[in-house]
Amino acid sequence: MANQPDAGESLYQSSEKIHPREIGGRFQRLRVLAVFLLLGLYYVMPWVQWDGRQAVLFDLPSRQFYIFGMVFWPQDFYFLSALLIIAAISLFFFTALAGRLWCGYACPQTVWTEVFVWMERWTEGPANKRKKLDKAPWTGEKIARKSAKQAIWVLFALFTGFTFVAYFSPAPELAARLFSFSLGPWETFWTLFYGFATYGNAGYMREQVCKYMCPYARFQGAMFDPDSLIISYDESRGEPRGPRKRDIDHRAKGLGDCIDCKICVQVCPTGIDIRNGLQYECIACAACIDACDDVMDRMGYPRGLIRYSSENAMEGKPSRVFRPRILIYGTLLLLLLAAFATALALRSPVGLDVLPERNPMFRESGFGDIENVYTLKVLNKDSEPRQFEVEVAGLENMELSLRPETVTVQPGGVADVIASVTVNIEHLEGRTSDVYFTITRTDDESVTTTTRSRFHGPAQ
Repeated sequence: MANQPDAGESLYQSSEKIHPREIGGRFQRLRVLAVFLLLGLYYVMPWVQWDGRQAVLFDLPSRQFYIFGMVFWPQDFYFLSALLIIAAISLFFFTALAGRLWCGYACPQTVWTEVFVWMERWTEGPANKRKKLDKAPWTGEKIARKSAKQAIWVLFALFTGFTFVAYFSPAPELAARLFSFSLGPWETFWTLFYGFATYGNAGYMREQVCKYMCPYARFQGAMFDPDSLIISYDESRGEPRGPRKRDIDHRAKGLGDCIDCKICVQVCPTGIDIRNGLQYECIACAACIDACDDVMDRMGYPRGLIRYSSENAMEGKPSRVFRPRILIYGTLLLLLLAAFATALALRSPVGLDVLPERNPMFRESGFGDIENVYTLKVLNKDSEPRQFEVEVAGLENMELSLRPETVTVQPGGVADVIASVTVNIEHLEGRTSDVYFTITRTDDESVTTTTRSRFHGPAQ
């Protein structure tokens, strides 16, 4: 019979809060640089001006999306789709190449958690002191330190939420409404919502998000192969582990290079022991590499007991960087980037769709003239109202009439124009012929686009 839990025994045990120990090193310097770079961009960009407006602004009410000198409209949604596909392929490529680089250095959860840990360290002290403070009874000092931490966390979280809203509402105007206590209901809601999400995820949930909520931790193994660079413990060199004095010959005593100091566990933000092998909780922050290298330096041992390596390399087998998976992902990523850049460079600020009238497809006059009617849908992707001229070509002696005669299109708008094209039957090349409609902006002839359609006539 299966063992039953004793009365009063809980089936679940809440996880103990992890206080990662502070460590320096080359990888940690890279992580700090990534934090300043990414958060610097996030917090500064809403205040950058470009041509008298906010450089990056997603104006939902006006359906205008500004990114520096470019203006996008809902009709340009395919660019967002392309970016998401490129991001997915990039994730596959870098994961197959070197594991969870995204998680360790650029994931928003990692970046904001790092900042919240810094603020916790400033107010409550290093890891050991924070652990003691958590277990200590409530005193004036503990209340002061905890209150200071919470105040900084809340202010920073609210500023984060405010910055998020500033990407959708002009930052200077938003700030003016904030200080005059006249924020709108939706602006207030999203500031508080995003601020609360930042406060909860980075302040309290931390590694729980990476371990239990993020799906990437679950399917990353499907993207690894024996040649992927992952953070690895060199068991053949480190075992058997054990403490020892610095000056002894540990090999003569049958010990490996690992002194079992457990500093690799103490610096891990998810609390795992990398010596147990690769685990899905590992976010590849490389803190254990820097910590172990520091210990190896102090002991006078070679660095690299914990290092970036591949499964094949750790087993003494040849390890390849350029392999089919990497070549396929890399080639596909380059092609997608090239296609995206080309489409962006060739993006026209005007669009034209031509819809032929189907009932009837053509009309005949008593003088041998054949008339086709089309609906032209003219799209203006500019941020100003524009006027356009319409021309048609493809057959001899074509006559074009428009309703309305003047084509004016509002910013981001679509104007319907009825175009009547008349051709004498003598100039028709068959039952159907190609015709080409061209629209040109009246104040800039370089802004033009052409669309092909078909001209229908009677059987000859």
